[in-house]
Amino acid sequence: MDTAFDNDKYIRIQSEHIRERIAQFGNKLYLELGGKLFDDLHASRVLPGFMPDSKLQMLTQLQDSLEIIIVISADDIERNKVRQDLGITYDEDVLRLREAFMARGFVVSSVVITHYAGQRSADAYRQRLERKGIRVYYHYIIDGYPHNVDLIASEDGFGKNDFVETTRPLVVVTAPGPGSGKMAVCLSQLYNEHARGREAGYAKFETFPVWNLPLKHPLNVAYEAATADLQDVNMIDPFHLEAYGKTAVNYNRDVEIYPVLDALFTSIYGQSPYKSPTNMGVNMVGFCISDDNAVREASKQEIIRRYFQSLCHMANGACNDAEIKKIALLMQQAGITTAYRRTTVAARERRALTGALHDGVFAHAAAIELPNGQIITSEAGDLLGSSAALLLNAMKELAGIDHDIRLIPEKFIEPIQRTKISYLHGQNPRLHTDEVLVALSVLSLQDESCRKALETLPLLKGCQAHSTVMLKEVDWKTFKKLGIDLTTDPAKK
Repeated sequence: MDTAFDNDKYIRIQSEHIRERIAQFGNKLYLELGGKLFDDLHASRVLPGFMPDSKLQMLTQLQDSLEIIIVISADDIERNKVRQDLGITYDEDVLRLREAFMARGFVVSSVVITHYAGQRSADAYRQRLERKGIRVYYHYIIDGYPHNVDLIASEDGFGKNDFVETTRPLVVVTAPGPGSGKMAVCLSQLYNEHARGREAGYAKFETFPVWNLPLKHPLNVAYEAATADLQDVNMIDPFHLEAYGKTAVNYNRDVEIYPVLDALFTSIYGQSPYKSPTNMGVNMVGFCISDDNAVREASKQEIIRRYFQSLCHMANGACNDAEIKKIALLMQQAGITTAYRRTTVAARERRALTGALHDGVFAHAAAIELPNGQIITSEAGDLLGSSAALLLNAMKELAGIDHDIRLIPEKFIEPIQRTKISYLHGQNPRLHTDEVLVALSVLSLQDESCRKALETLPLLKGCQAHSTVMLKEVDWKTFKKLGIDLTTDPAKK
């Protein structure tokens, strides 16, 4: 995929825009940060050229005037909520985020535990953090939040919360995931800053939806597909249209909460600094797209990818058909079907050509689209799974190695299979992708072709691939580490 996003421009103008917003509020801004900082893979897929850590790079430009507050809900601590992409609990992710920020030279001033109502697990977690020398604050449940404005903006509302001591002009408020209470922490700080006679402001930093692109632009549709489990809906910001006569895209939750925020700002300051929820944002992504057609293409691929992802989640009992139906509708709006994805068609055709194996079940097959647009396919055999075979076929093609050449001799594979079955008590003798790469690495010491094949691995980053069967976790992780955008049919065998 060609570069379609000017990452350097984004880092420059986004940091400049945030500096302007800090100055607008007397050199003190609480910035609610949505989405991921370190590994925004969704953004890098739909905006070719956007680096997964672009937001972090941008904040580095503001590092000397910035400190970070990490927020976690007591409810999430209590129920051991897990971050699905990493497989760790939110409370562990707070520590991971803190260490990652500090390793890059950022100041992490404190942790705020929200929705606190005396939960013992939250008390234990606070003690654990304080033993590490981390400052911890409690923010309490407020009856009628967010609609009971009179109570919220009072001593019995935000006034009851611990005031988080900060010293720098820009305070970034982030969290392991949605629903943690980032916005409430920002608003509570505004109330308590004002009560102390100090001026401060609030802004929101989220990448999607992109406010200055059309509502049905594939990039915005891809965001809606990515949040189908939350039932987010992109919409025209009616407040922005009324105030400025200009169309801007936002999403339902921000539009729905804006009248409440407007009332809270008015209650705290006497007037609201914003005339629309779009005004609250500082996102400049839409100004850094250099190739709209490439972004549209990448976004369409992402919509289909999300559809397959939901189908697989449903096969594992992890979602309901409402999520799938929503993404199917979004695909219809974008004018695409699964057949739009070339690798999906190629993998299914390869599977059909293999014929039935046992009990009418077709052999597994897979396909990958190389950087030059060429489609490579594979099927499962006695020695290799279809994904491992696909990886080998792709490397051969990229390295200019004849496909008839066996990079890993059968005599080398058989002892590995014997170990898997006889000693590790596995049931599948076929080699997985990681096992194939390890075998190639060993052989590369004496085999020039194996060395050349391994050197092509970086070229697979950004390639599209499809499997006709759901892969084992080890294969999923290998494709992810290589940067291959993989989809699979929801079949388990």
